[in-house]
Amino acid sequence: MSNRPKPRVLVFVVAYNAEKTITAVIRRIPRELSKLYDIEVLIIDDASADATFAQSYTASKAADAPFPIHALYNPVNQKYGGNQKLGYRYAIQNGYDFVALLHGDGQYAPECLPALLEPLRKGEVGAVFGSRMLTRTGALKGGMPLYKFAGNKILTWIENRLLRSSLSEFHSGYRIYSVEALKAIPFERNSNDFHFDTEIIIQLLIAGIQIKELPIPTYYGDEICHVNGVHYAANVVLAALKARLQEWSLFYDRRFDCAPAEKFSPYTLKLGYASPHTLALERVPEGSRVLDLGCAGGYMGSVLKKQKRCSVSGVDVAPPVTVTLDEFQLHDLNAGVPSIEAGGYDVVLMLDVIEHLNRPEEFLEGLRQALAFRTSTEVLISTGNVACYVTRAMLLLGQFNYGKRGILDLTHTRLFTFRSLRRVLQQAGFQILETRGVPAPFPLAIGDNLVSRALLAINRVLIRLSRGLFSYQIFMRIRPEPTVDSLLQLAGEQSRIRAAALENVA
Repeated sequence: MSNRPKPRVLVFVVAYNAEKTITAVIRRIPRELSKLYDIEVLIIDDASADATFAQSYTASKAADAPFPIHALYNPVNQKYGGNQKLGYRYAIQNGYDFVALLHGDGQYAPECLPALLEPLRKGEVGAVFGSRMLTRTGALKGGMPLYKFAGNKILTWIENRLLRSSLSEFHSGYRIYSVEALKAIPFERNSNDFHFDTEIIIQLLIAGIQIKELPIPTYYGDEICHVNGVHYAANVVLAALKARLQEWSLFYDRRFDCAPAEKFSPYTLKLGYASPHTLALERVPEGSRVLDLGCAGGYMGSVLKKQKRCSVSGVDVAPPVTVTLDEFQLHDLNAGVPSIEAGGYDVVLMLDVIEHLNRPEEFLEGLRQALAFRTSTEVLISTGNVACYVTRAMLLLGQFNYGKRGILDLTHTRLFTFRSLRRVLQQAGFQILETRGVPAPFPLAIGDNLVSRALLAINRVLIRLSRGLFSYQIFMRIRPEPTVDSLLQLAGEQSRIRAAALENVA
């Protein structure tokens, strides 16, 4: 017989004006749960106007109560989502393993708890949902009105499409969560309204936490529905749309910033379609000596070594982990230009770097000074185009949201247009040799497929019509102009050479 302790389960009952049903709901919680679990019940009355709390308190004091019962009362109504936040925080603070959500109106059968808890007890998933839609007509037979059935189906279809999920329904309130899963998501940032349930599903999906659905019976009695259907439908679709737009780096909401760190990298090598990396790869001559400023993981340098037989030196605040460069210098570019070998480099890369610098003007002037005696060196530079139609459209809608990546990356400190970047480079002493507009990275956003390739082709055509409006990124090939000091030193050297020649002739 195992000495392993039983999992601690909090059966959390959200209650509002449920004086007629709350006692029956508690009594229906299966007693046999105590064989496998350490069960406690928490009832939170959300400022009911009736005797819900009195009934809950009486149940907690009953001598024949099979489980410990705690009754809490919100003095101010927190709404459906706000009440759940309190229960989940209670579960986290008190060290439960699982928390099961029940409704005080009896809409969901407590008798299903043993089956719903089983996948969690086995460690198979992070959340289990009771679904009324897994059986074809079960919901209708259980009394779900036809308009609610149709609305549930339609909204679930839309949400599945936007979130690339396959749930049978998003709108069941019968749920059991692993407390570890709740710790992994920022559920307290969610709405206090009824679409809290949709937002927490979105967070679980983004966090990569597995959800299992099991069938439950449907019951519709004479309970009062407090949900405004039209308002609710708009909110759940908007939440799913925001999450998808955030995935595309067109929107940012901290609620949906819960992807595991290992699943997200803001710096991705973009090859095989029009991008700064592709343009740079085409322009770096075979066998060049390359300095990659802000090399991140060193992926671009690795490609140049392999495809162009280049010698690559990288500079960044952290060394590459998975690739090996010829040289690497640990350096924060915000501290200025790193030491550059006297022999110099043929090409310097600054791909998606300048927008991260606190003082790009000073850095560029320092770079020009460092390259003053090797003016044949070319610098390939790229950055986001803040005047792109994407950000213009966001501004038109009153939005200017920084995100995890894209033009408005949270780590960007400076933003540029074609004109402002050109001005900064020229004033720092660089000659601009080539300027290109780069289309949006559709294959990165929606996958490398026919649709993304078609969108790339359309974007390229639009860039020809208006580079400033339709370019997602700016790519420039530049060369440092000689400094006054270098020209003066060169004049002195040439004077001595010519004077020596004249003396030899004499």
